[in-house]
Amino acid sequence: MAAATKTPRKCVPKKPFKDILKDPVGVYCRVRPVSVPDQECCIEIISSTTVQVHPPEGYRIARNGEYKEVQYSFKEVFGTTSVQKKVFDVVARPLVEDLIHGKNGLLFTYGVTGSGKTHTMTGSPGEGGLLPRCLDMIFNSIGPFQAKRYVFKLDDKNGVDIQCNVDALLERQKRDVLQTPKTPSSNRRQIDPEISDMINVQDNCKAREIDEDNVYSIFVSYIEIYNNYIYDLLDETTIDPTKPKWNTCGTPVRNVEFLVPQSRILREDQNHNMYVAGCTEVEVKSTEEAFEVFWRGQKKRRIANTQLNRESSRSHSVFLIKLTQAPLDADGDNVLQDRELITLSQLSLVDLAGSERTNRTKAEGNRLREAGNINQSLMTLRTCIEVLRENQTYGTNKMVPYRDSKLTHLFKNYFDGEGKVRMVVCVNPKAEDYDESLQVMRFAELTQEVEVARPADKPLCGLMAGRRFKNQAFQEDLSRQLQLRGGPINGDRERSAMETLLQSFPPLPSCELLDVNDDQTLPRLIEALEKRHQARQAIKEEFAKNVLSIKGTLQELDANIVARENYAHLKIVEKDKIISGQKAEVERLEKKTKTLEYKIDILEKTTTIYEEEKRNLQLELENKSQKLQRQLSDKQRMEARLQGMVTETTMKWEKECERRVAAKQLEMQNKLWVKNEKLKQLKAIVTEPKAIKPERPSRERDREKALPRSLSPPPVPNAPPVRMRHRRSRSAGERWVDHKPPSHVPMDTVMKPHMPHAITVATANEKALAKCDKYMLTHQELASDGEIATKLIKGDVYKTRGGGQAVQFTEIETLKQESPTGRKRRSSPLSPVPPEEATESDWTDVETRCSVAVEMKAGSHLGPGYQHHAQPKRKKP
Repeated sequence: MAAATKTPRKCVPKKPFKDILKDPVGVYCRVRPVSVPDQECCIEIISSTTVQVHPPEGYRIARNGEYKEVQYSFKEVFGTTSVQKKVFDVVARPLVEDLIHGKNGLLFTYGVTGSGKTHTMTGSPGEGGLLPRCLDMIFNSIGPFQAKRYVFKLDDKNGVDIQCNVDALLERQKRDVLQTPKTPSSNRRQIDPEISDMINVQDNCKAREIDEDNVYSIFVSYIEIYNNYIYDLLDETTIDPTKPKWNTCGTPVRNVEFLVPQSRILREDQNHNMYVAGCTEVEVKSTEEAFEVFWRGQKKRRIANTQLNRESSRSHSVFLIKLTQAPLDADGDNVLQDRELITLSQLSLVDLAGSERTNRTKAEGNRLREAGNINQSLMTLRTCIEVLRENQTYGTNKMVPYRDSKLTHLFKNYFDGEGKVRMVVCVNPKAEDYDESLQVMRFAELTQEVEVARPADKPLCGLMAGRRFKNQAFQEDLSRQLQLRGGPINGDRERSAMETLLQSFPPLPSCELLDVNDDQTLPRLIEALEKRHQARQAIKEEFAKNVLSIKGTLQELDANIVARENYAHLKIVEKDKIISGQKAEVERLEKKTKTLEYKIDILEKTTTIYEEEKRNLQLELENKSQKLQRQLSDKQRMEARLQGMVTETTMKWEKECERRVAAKQLEMQNKLWVKNEKLKQLKAIVTEPKAIKPERPSRERDREKALPRSLSPPPVPNAPPVRMRHRRSRSAGERWVDHKPPSHVPMDTVMKPHMPHAITVATANEKALAKCDKYMLTHQELASDGEIATKLIKGDVYKTRGGGQAVQFTEIETLKQESPTGRKRRSSPLSPVPPEEATESDWTDVETRCSVAVEMKAGSHLGPGYQHHAQPKRKKP
C-alpha cells in the first residue's frame, strides 16, 4: 500500500502584534490659488477632505474624448483661502507638543515645482509658514524653563552630555572671548529686516502639560541633499564653495582659502537612529536667533531658474530641531548629573524638491542631472512606501530599500516607529500640471495607507513634582525675611538705622537753670529721660525677638543642610553600589575578553591553514583552467579548420551545380527552340501563310524573358475520329455547368470526365448557374514542353445574400495529351485577322475566355481559393 502524501502547508500571512499601537501617516492637501483669473483648472475641492481631478480640454481631445474624473480623499484639504495659522494648527501643532513631551516627528511638503511647498514651509513676509510658527511655539512653551547655555553639550555620536555649572561658565567665557558667529545673541544683534516679518507671530500658542521640573535646551541644524549627497548649510566657509577665484589669465587660483564643500555621511548611533556625522548643531535661546540661523543656511541652498519656477529648489532641505530635557534634583536647584535621565527628541521639517518631467523644465547639463537625481530620490521614497504598505497589508517581510537614497536612509527610523509622520501635498490646479498632479495624488493616496508604530512614552525620573516652584518660593521667602530683618549689613544701612533711632527719641528740653525756684526745667528733663528709657527698653525687646527669629531660621537652615547631606550620602551610597556593580561587570567582561582572544587566536590559526589550502586549490584551479583554455583553443582552431574545409567544399559544389544547371538549361532551350520551329512550320503549312524565316532566340533573352503565351490553334479540319472511351464520373446524380470557352480544343482523351445532364455554356450566366449545384471550367494553356495542358477547375454553386449566384472552387484536375499533329486552335476573334498578322500574344488564356471576377478566399484546401461570381438577378420593372 502506497504511503499517503501530506497536504502542503499554506503560507499564512503574518499578523501584526496586537500590543503595538499604530497610527496611519497623516496626509493633508493644500491647493494653491491660481495666478491668472479665469485660468483653466484641473482640480476641484469637493469637501473638506476630498478633491476631484479631471483632465483639461486639450487632454481629452488628445485622448479621443475620454473624460474620467477621479476623487482623492485626505485627512483634511486646505483650500485657496486657507491661512498659514490654520495649516499650522491642524498639521504641525500636534508634532510640536509631541516634541516637548519627548517624542519625535517628521513633517515634509511634497509636490511639483511651483505648487507652494516652500511657501507652506517657510512662509513669506507678513505671513510666516510652518517652520517659524513651530519655533515660536517651542520657545513660548519652554522659555521660562530653559537651561543656561552650554549646560547641555551634544557629542559626535548623536548623544547628549550634562556639564556642571562651572564647566558651562568656563565654556561661555571661552566662547565670548572667541566671539564665534555660530551662536548669535538676539539681544546684541539686530534682526535682519528681510526676515523680521516672517517671525513676528502674535499667536503666542503654547504646549499643554509641560513638565515644569525639567530644564530644556534647543539645538538646530540645517542640511540639504543635493545629487544624493548631504551638505551642511551651517558650515562656515570664507569663500562661496561653488564659485572659485579666477585670475587675469582665466584660470582658477589654487590657494588654501578655496574650500570645496565636503559631503557628510550617515551613521547609526547605539540606539539604531540615523544621524548626519559632523553636522553643525547650534544651541539657540529664542525664536529670532533660531530663525536667523535658518535664514543663514537658506541663503546657501541651491536654487536655479527653470522653465516652471524662477527660484526652483534643486535639493531637498532638512531643518532639524533637537530638544534636550533633564529633571532637576530633589531641591529643584540644579540639573541631575545622570545621563540616563536625559530625553532627546527631534522634529524634522523637510522641504522636498519639485518632481516634474524634464521636458517641461527644458533642463540641460547640470539642471538635467539635478532633475534626474531629484526624481530618482522621490522614486525611491515611493518604492519604500509601496513595500511598507505591502508588508503591512499582506504580512510579507520584504526588505525596504531605504539605502537606495540618502533621503529615505536618513528618515528610516520614523517609518520604523520612532515618531509621527505628517505630509502636506501641495498642488497647483492649473491645467498644465495635470499629469504631474495626478502622480502626486496617487502617491499621497498610497502613503496614507501606511501605518507607523506609535512611540512609547518616556519613563519618569521618580522625584516629587513641584520642586522648581518650591525652591523659588523658598528663595523668595528667604530674601523677604532678610529684608524685613534689616537685610545685609553695610555702612549705608547702618547710618540710616541710627538716624531713624535718634529721630524716634523725644528731644531733650533746655537744661539751663536761671532761678533757684525754677520747678519746671527739672521735671521736663526727667520726663524726657524716662521716655528715652522706655524707647530703649522697647528696642531691646525687639532686638531679642529678632535674635530668636534668626536663631530659628539658622536652625532650619542647619536642618536643611543636614537633610541635603543625608540625601547626598544616600546618592553616594547608590553610586558606590553602581560602581561596584560596574566593576564586577568589567571584571566579567575582561574574563570574557580573554576567552574571546583565545578563541580568536585559534580561529586565526585555522584561518591561516585554510588560506594556505585555499592558495593551493587556487593554483590547482589555475593550472586546470590553463589546461582547459589550451584545449578550448585547440578545439576552436580545429573548428575553424573544419569550417574552412566545409566552406571550400560547399563553394566548390555550388559552382559545379551552377555549371551543370546552366548546361542543362541551355540544352532544354535548344530543344524547346527546335520544337517551336517545328510547330511554326506545321502552322504555316496548315494556314498557308507566307514563309517567314524564323530567328533563333539568343541565350541571354531566353534566360531573362519567359516564353510568351500563344493562341490556341484552330481545330484541325477533317480530324480522324477517335473512339470515345469515357471514365465513370464520380459526380453522378449532380447537375453540372460545363463551362467551355469558344476556343476550347476537344481532346477526347480517355480520362475525360463524363457528366450526364450537364449544361454546356461558352460564357457563365446566371440562368445556367441557378439550375445547377456544381460548376466546372475547362482551361487550356501551352505547357513548358510545347504541348497543350487541360485544367478542369471544379467548384460548388451557392446562393448569395444579394439574390445572385456564387461559385467557390474546390478542386483542380490537370490533363495532358500529346498531339500527333501539334496543331492548336485559335480563339474566335470578333473580326477575322489575317494569318500573317497573327502573333503569339493572340492566343487566348483563362482571363480572356472567362469574363467573370476571380477573388481569393481563405479556407480552401487548395491554398488560396478562387471564387467565381455571376451577375446578380435583375428585378423586373
